[in-house]
Amino acid sequence: MSTTRDYYEILGVSKDASETDIKKAYRKLAMKYHPDKNKDDGAEEKFKEISEAYAVLSDTEKRAQYDRFGHAGIDGRYSTEDIFRNADFGGFEDLGDILGSIFGGGFGGFGGFGGGGRRRQGPVRGSDLRYDLAVTLEQAAFGEQVKINVPRAENCETCGGTGAKEGTSPTTCPKCHGSGQMTHARRTPLGNFMTTTTCDDCHGRGQIIESPCPVCKGSGKQKKVRKLEVRVPKGADTGLRLKMTGEGEAGSPGAPPGDLYVVIHVKAHEKFDRIGDDIIYEVPITFSQAALGAEVKVPTLHGKVKMKIKEGTQTHSVLRLKGKGMPHLHGHGQGDQLVKVVVETPTNLNDKQRGLLEELDKLSGSKSSGSKGGKGFFNKVKDAFETAISDDAPGPVNS
Repeated sequence: MSTTRDYYEILGVSKDASETDIKKAYRKLAMKYHPDKNKDDGAEEKFKEISEAYAVLSDTEKRAQYDRFGHAGIDGRYSTEDIFRNADFGGFEDLGDILGSIFGGGFGGFGGFGGGGRRRQGPVRGSDLRYDLAVTLEQAAFGEQVKINVPRAENCETCGGTGAKEGTSPTTCPKCHGSGQMTHARRTPLGNFMTTTTCDDCHGRGQIIESPCPVCKGSGKQKKVRKLEVRVPKGADTGLRLKMTGEGEAGSPGAPPGDLYVVIHVKAHEKFDRIGDDIIYEVPITFSQAALGAEVKVPTLHGKVKMKIKEGTQTHSVLRLKGKGMPHLHGHGQGDQLVKVVVETPTNLNDKQRGLLEELDKLSGSKSSGSKGGKGFFNKVKDAFETAISDDAPGPVNS
């Protein structure tokens, strides 16, 4: 069998999908299209297609060749028979595990498909871990080495992860011969069923520990808290996932540990809001500053800068400070800081202040607020507050 469709597309996963994601995708599709479960036309061909895709993508060497050369890298080095014969279907632990999910119970072979119900032997990789890390906006902006404490299972230092007492070693289970499973063949009108159950002598481990390690009680693992340093990159945002290879839980003896995934959560800031790589800040100004113009100091993540307020600036106008935002995570440059101007209305005016404002209203040449010939000063101020955010606001002057 040969196919020209992209293997990642067949399984519905991205090209950077993990081994676990690929196995989950294959399991789901295999249960859906297995010909003994799905009687629709084309189900059998679909099942073969997804099985071929999984056979390649589950093998590190074949996947690397496929990623580099496409189908030519596979067809030129492996026959279809080689692909299926060496395929790592044992991750489920085998196709019988898939069929067991469909029909209930363990199956090592079904109608001649799959064959053999033994669990794949060999060291088992450690589990991946997730750590949620809360950082400040400043830490996310400038990057920082952050120390974290990660609780995880590590190999027992006394027994080296074997689970056996010092000076002894586990022995192969004589009942299951190290497979961890017991397989029973049963012939039915639908074909030959290979029913698989967990070995009750070794409880699926494939080994018998006659003298358990007194420290880990035979588990081979110890819970410890490991201190690690995480480098938070500049421009990090909530949801960013950092992979720390080999910092997950320990695997079985001879197997690599899992990975640690650190998920970033940026905490809310008391002054600034963030939209993408831009920073939002509100600056209050007085009536006189808005009317006459002024120069005010504005805080940014990079320190205080001077910003020019042009005369006649309306409330809710938005001014832009170029390059004063967050660094771009995957490139050079930085976002901007958007400064929203809010004109504050004076309260509790004394007689002198009120008189000056009334005199200003008269000097503006307008009639009283109740007349037909125009608006008074106070109504103009009211209108200013109802003005929408200006996209053509004047630019800043930085110090």
